Amino acid sequence: MHRQRVIVRTLGAAAAVALAATACGPKSEPAGSASPVASASAAGASPEVSASADEKAASPSASPSQSASPSASASASASASPAVKPIMANGDDSDQVRELQARLKQLKFMSVKPTGFYGTKTTAAVRALQSKHGLPATGSVDAATWKKLQDVSKKPTADELRPPEVNEADAPDPRCMQGRVLCISKESRTLAWMIDGRVVSTMDVRFGSENTPTREGEFNVGWKAKDWTSTIYHTPMPYAMFFSGGQAVHYSADFAARGYKGASHGCVNVRDKGKIAALFDQVKVGDKVVVYW
Repeated sequence: MHRQRVIVRTLGAAAAVALAATACGPKSEPAGSASPVASASAAGASPEVSASADEKAASPSASPSQSASPSASASASASASPAVKPIMANGDDSDQVRELQARLKQLKFMSVKPTGFYGTKTTAAVRALQSKHGLPATGSVDAATWKKLQDVSKKPTADELRPPEVNEADAPDPRCMQGRVLCISKESRTLAWMIDGRVVSTMDVRFGSENTPTREGEFNVGWKAKDWTSTIYHTPMPYAMFFSGGQAVHYSADFAARGYKGASHGCVNVRDKGKIAALFDQVKVGDKVVVYW
């Protein structure tokens, strides 16, 4: 019996090691410094772009129970429905949001270029538009707000929707103002390389999908690899700078080709190969990484 327990424990430990080597990066960092072997395992779990993984999974349709009361279902549905359903709201990401931002920029309610993501800046701009025109200042776009915006602005041109220049960087997070920092804004979709509060260079970035989000917070560059290939997705990750488990800043050919139509599995993708090559040479292990909204 004792021998059987030992065998079971041994098999369990082997299975745990195999799982750790193939998982997509830990959600929380272990205390203390990782050994080279542990670092290699985390690297092997590096997330990467996969064209087939960009689509969100469809929600399964629930079958109504035969025993459910039709009147009770109708009552519950009515009480759950809002009085006015927003067309667009904070957290949305679409071409319609991009048009919204381009129209708001025409009217000087927004200064940043359209990104397609509805964040705090878009919410504030919509609220300002609503206040000016006597609409409820909710910060979300309902039918009345969208009609008013269309009435007072013109249909955006292709260049207004997708300006040829790079994205405009946000004002740096306060944590980025001291030392050597990769300052990464999810809202403006930019990475600013900063030294002692001075912006050295900026570049466009994209992040993980809803199911595999890029972690936010303050980190450090743990290690670098100029030529790395994900052992999970078998895709190249040139100029990789790992900062949180298997998540890294790196060049993405998919991002360069498809832009924001795709997403990573948690990494911070850069689409300008020349810029990240220069950045890779400047960044040192131990430099700070700040990912924020």
